[in-house]
Amino acid sequence: MAGFEFWKAQIARAGAKVVAVSVDPIDKAKAVAAGVSYPVGFGATREMADAIGAWWEGKRNFMQPAEFLINAQGEVMGSSYSAGPLGRIEPMDVVRLIDFYEALPKK
Repeated sequence: MAGFEFWKAQIARAGAKVVAVSVDPIDKAKAVAAGVSYPVGFGATREMADAIGAWWEGKRNFMQPAEFLINAQGEVMGSSYSAGPLGRIEPMDVVRLIDFYEALPKK
């Protein structure tokens, strides 16, 4: 989350906004979100994970990372699902992906 905070100006210049959600209860989510300026939700449930196709780890009872790039029309333009701490979308990859889609010929 800190990486997205660090690169937020570049992400904003690309026309994007960052939001996050956590499985943590509100008090813990607030502590984690204290260092970022973008919205951070809390209390993600297994039902929510199932709805977006994220992997819910039953042993430790939490949702593994799921990241989405959603355009202004609400369409998913890119996504990443992780089963651990590796494989998450990096902030500059978001900018590159937006730039890539913006450069495509318009239909």
